[in-house]
Amino acid sequence: MISIPELRTMFENMVTARLYEERLVQEYLEGKQPAFDISAGPIPGELHLAAGHEASGAGVCIHLRPDDTVTGPHRPHHIAIAKGVDLKRMTAEIFGRSTGLCRGKGGHMHLFDPEVNFACSGIIAQGCPPAVGAALAAKKRGTDAVAVAFLGEGAIDQGGFLESLNFAAVQRLPVLFVIEDNDWAISMPKEQVTDVKDGSQRARGFALPGVRVDSDDACDVYEAAGEAVRRARDGNGPTLLEIQVHRRMGHFMGDPETYRPDRDTELAQQRDSIERLAATLRRHGVSAEDVQAMRDRSSERVEEAIAWAKEQPEPSPEEAYEHVFTDPVEPYTAGGVQS
Repeated sequence: MISIPELRTMFENMVTARLYEERLVQEYLEGKQPAFDISAGPIPGELHLAAGHEASGAGVCIHLRPDDTVTGPHRPHHIAIAKGVDLKRMTAEIFGRSTGLCRGKGGHMHLFDPEVNFACSGIIAQGCPPAVGAALAAKKRGTDAVAVAFLGEGAIDQGGFLESLNFAAVQRLPVLFVIEDNDWAISMPKEQVTDVKDGSQRARGFALPGVRVDSDDACDVYEAAGEAVRRARDGNGPTLLEIQVHRRMGHFMGDPETYRPDRDTELAQQRDSIERLAATLRRHGVSAEDVQAMRDRSSERVEEAIAWAKEQPEPSPEEAYEHVFTDPVEPYTAGGVQS
């Protein structure tokens, strides 16, 4: 049964994630308007935000330890926050600063924090194989550590996901696959992308448990994820979990969302998992003042991280070839003659 401290932790993680995304919108749009210029401003390039996904990351990661491995998709911030990734260094990475998690070279889709075993990738479904590898390593070491791979519903037909399910099932690995179903695969509605309404049904083809949480209620996610994580730790193999979430913003910042019906956007704004959890806290005797204090702490944490990141130095050009899997490029020669 969920405890009050766990409810409080989930709430603060969810509020932090929501406020973080909303503040990143403001920072990202600086210099990019009125004519949207993706290369301008303090955060150049694409930015995929997870407002509306908070219950998924918080409800799953509350069951995890630092030695458990988590891989995230291209929309990773809420998961990283719930897993305990250093918020200041994550923010510095998003701003491209040298004190970032990857020294400013990875950006927001390629975060890596070995202190808490978190990584993410911009390639669809490609967090699944590394999570399976981490689960295999834990099994071979004889530990009870688990791995979790998060992905979107648009990724469930990808080979990396299906092959990972198969290998994890055959090897009975301690891994949990979490599908975040926000109804949209970039600009395509789910029903035009895949042939199953419930992504957890994919588990049937691999003789695995498949569970769907039909709402983004953090307490429902907590219960379903807790059972799956316990199953993995006890050596009973993987689980496929799908969670209904909602996309409160576009696929990426600057997305005009002309493909999306207005009613769908309105419903996403109305289905607020954070306010639902706040009401749950009140029912359990947590005062309105205490709930507001948690919101205030989250806001202070976000503002502090952004202010710190913006003060950090940018990488020097000389660092371009450091910490990468290649040597500096030498002039091309053909037959010993420099071209």
